[in-house]
Amino acid sequence: MENYKNVTHCLFDMDGLLLDTEDRYTMAFNEVLSKYGSDKIFGWNEKSSVMGLQWRQSCQFIIDKYSLPLTPEELADQLTPVYEKLFPQSQLLPGAERLLRHLYKHKIPIALATSSSAASYELKTKQVKPIFELFHHQVLGGSDPDVKNGKPAPDIFLVAASRFSDNPEPSKCLVFEDAPNGVQAAVSAGMQVVMVPDSNLPKDLTKKATKVIGTLLEFKPEEFGLPPFDD
Repeated sequence: MENYKNVTHCLFDMDGLLLDTEDRYTMAFNEVLSKYGSDKIFGWNEKSSVMGLQWRQSCQFIIDKYSLPLTPEELADQLTPVYEKLFPQSQLLPGAERLLRHLYKHKIPIALATSSSAASYELKTKQVKPIFELFHHQVLGGSDPDVKNGKPAPDIFLVAASRFSDNPEPSKCLVFEDAPNGVQAAVSAGMQVVMVPDSNLPKDLTKKATKVIGTLLEFKPEEFGLPPFDD
């Protein structure tokens, strides 16, 4: 067993970690890009750069990458109706409900730390709201004024940790992420991070994670000093 440090609190990303929204983002970006030429394809090279970013950062990346004659706000306006069509269908990924219910049952403080805005969060969690009510709090980076800088800056995880009533040290927090930008944010915050990358993500983009697993079903809480699963 690797020598991981014991933790007391857990912080969770949302897109691509708890919910199957990353594929929906790809579909939305490609639907809008198709208006500007059949050669404009949003693939995995581009996706690995924007995963975990706040909306303005990701829109600006796409505008620059594809030379679109748009502002971030104009691109967001085109994406919004596509999101409204796709995101309410979002479902939990394997192991997400089991892990969250387990930690909640054992009174391990858990919080959500997502780059999504409040409006986006409401769309994505429409089918699975009860699970998200298990969190002590949710930090919605796209709308939260305290999150000054988006991932890969550490702001969102430091803000999320500070809102627990006992304000734990960063080293006592374990982050769960799927995106390279999110992993970098956790590392910069001084936290350990379990990464659950998409199988399409290049392996060299997983190196900074404390531990890499295929799905949340593979996570062993006891490796980080947390109560083991009962089943």
